[in-house]
Amino acid sequence: MASIKPSVPKGTRDFSPAEMAKRNYIFDTIKSVFRKYGYQQIETPSMENLSTLTGKYGDEGDKLIFKVLNNGNLLAKIPEEELRKELASYIGFDYEDLDKQPFDLPIDKRRLFIQIPEIVQSYIKEQYFTEKALRYDLTVPFARYVVMHQNEITFPFKRFQVQPVWRADRPQRGRYREFYQCDADVVGSDSLFNEAEFVMIYDEALSKLGLKDFTIKINNRKILSGIAEIIDKNDNIIDLTVAIDKLDKIGLDGVIKELLERGFTEADIEKIKPVILLEGSNDVKLNSLRNALANSDTGLKGCDEIETVFNYIAVSKLQTAKLELDITLARGLNYYTGAIFEVKTNEVAMGSIGGGGRYDDLTGMFGLKDITGVGISFGADRIYDVMEELNLFPAAANQSTKVLICCFDQDGEIYALPLLRKLRKNDINSELYPPGAKIKKQLEYANNKQIPYTIMIGSDEMQSGLLTFKNMESGLQEKLTVEQIIEALK
Repeated sequence: MASIKPSVPKGTRDFSPAEMAKRNYIFDTIKSVFRKYGYQQIETPSMENLSTLTGKYGDEGDKLIFKVLNNGNLLAKIPEEELRKELASYIGFDYEDLDKQPFDLPIDKRRLFIQIPEIVQSYIKEQYFTEKALRYDLTVPFARYVVMHQNEITFPFKRFQVQPVWRADRPQRGRYREFYQCDADVVGSDSLFNEAEFVMIYDEALSKLGLKDFTIKINNRKILSGIAEIIDKNDNIIDLTVAIDKLDKIGLDGVIKELLERGFTEADIEKIKPVILLEGSNDVKLNSLRNALANSDTGLKGCDEIETVFNYIAVSKLQTAKLELDITLARGLNYYTGAIFEVKTNEVAMGSIGGGGRYDDLTGMFGLKDITGVGISFGADRIYDVMEELNLFPAAANQSTKVLICCFDQDGEIYALPLLRKLRKNDINSELYPPGAKIKKQLEYANNKQIPYTIMIGSDEMQSGLLTFKNMESGLQEKLTVEQIIEALK
């Protein structure tokens, strides 16, 4: 049999030990902050029922769901009469046409008739053999989880989840068909303290990862609704926000041009221009917004909510992050009902590395009404790229083994086994290189794996009880007892 060239599906990746060490460093750091703030980890299955996912992401999103084909010869289980009738309807035939010869049919139907075997195969797979799908995101499965476990969980429910998701997207640089999401949400509480804590979580986690200059942008859906209200364009809020969201890309003239093309008048633009061009500190911006939105109760409520979050933050203090009110921030506007977040690094040219917001009635899609929530997500892949470019990963992040025991012969191996057990009992990651190889090869192994220390055991070491302990970076060698080595490594 001819050999097959190994490959992975497009849009997926292998991760080397070095890459996994760095990815786990990111995940472990973020998880530790989530736990510090009272969030508990859950996991949901890679597959969900297709009915759970469809209709939750819009038409375009539904097209990107990876459907899972059932196994087995299920065709025999479908009544032939039922299949023929549904198939006829599916391809626009009269039921009787399925029994006609192709030459008896009009030319357009004749072509379809010839393709019936392929159409049948596709149709059967779609209609009868596809009941499950790979998880598209973590939010809808979380909503399903809350509804199914509502009698077991304590509200407010603070959960985090770090798992892969799948999308049948066109693979390109920075966009994959399989990737990880790193989410935290709290449901069952409308307190704005939750929003403030998410700002603090972003600040603490990204600071721990070594980022030194990043901005957490915040806006509120109610402010955007208020802007639409004051120009009597409630039905055009999406057009309005899509245009102003491009301010940093196309400039004010470009935004005005787009608004005019979308049906806004010169008078409308004059009213909203001061809002679009807000400048100054967050307090100055809020005051300007209150003046501009004086006739919109919804807009003023949005201002109040933003101010409440700022007040919480003022008491708690941020370590590193800049917090900026940005009314051009929209992110999935249809999805959010209150606060909207986006995080950007100022050290590297990169898109957002995090985002989220408040949503009402998350669980309503599964029949549990009036459960409000707010959540955020870390863009782990982009954070990885930022940290690589800035060289922020500590050397220890790439170390799986801390010390390698090198033996000259079989006797040294026997001598080393109790030492290996002691090292591991003291939570020191340790390896024993199998005897027989030259010491030079054993030390090369340590260097290639970036193991920082080695212990060499020969006849002298076994007789004296003093082992040769070597720092692989500096080259310094010492003769130490087992206890001294453990103390040094701890």
